[in-house]
Amino acid sequence: MRALIQRVTEASVTVDGEVVGRIGPGLLILICAMQGDTEGEADRLAARIAKLRIFRDEAGKMNRSLRDAGGATLVVSQFTLAADTSRGNRPGFSAAAPPAEGERLYEYFANRMRNAEGINTETGRFGAEMAVSLVNDGPVTLWLDTDPPRN
Repeated sequence: MRALIQRVTEASVTVDGEVVGRIGPGLLILICAMQGDTEGEADRLAARIAKLRIFRDEAGKMNRSLRDAGGATLVVSQFTLAADTSRGNRPGFSAAAPPAEGERLYEYFANRMRNAEGINTETGRFGAEMAVSLVNDGPVTLWLDTDPPRN
């Protein structure tokens, strides 16, 4: 699985003029299931994100995890993270999991953040045209992969 995470002071996602997910301080997680991904990758990624020490401590250093900071997550499906831009001007997305599998793993990941990791988690709507708003805190933006990049 592939994720782009952004530390935020607030974030929301809107579909057809309706806010479907909103958080205060925490992480916006743009997530993409890749071909061959399983629940194992989702489990490892959720655990890793929950433990990443990227929130400020009392001294202003990035030394606190999402759990330590009491932050929330907004998880948004983003198949374009699978883009292959190595040839031509039009990205290819064949490395992304098929839509049904991508949706299943997206939901699994969000539930893993909620239930196993104990993080307040909101979501976007899989496959919808979404408007994502955020205030990036820092800015802090990290790219995470569960496996080495695929060709």
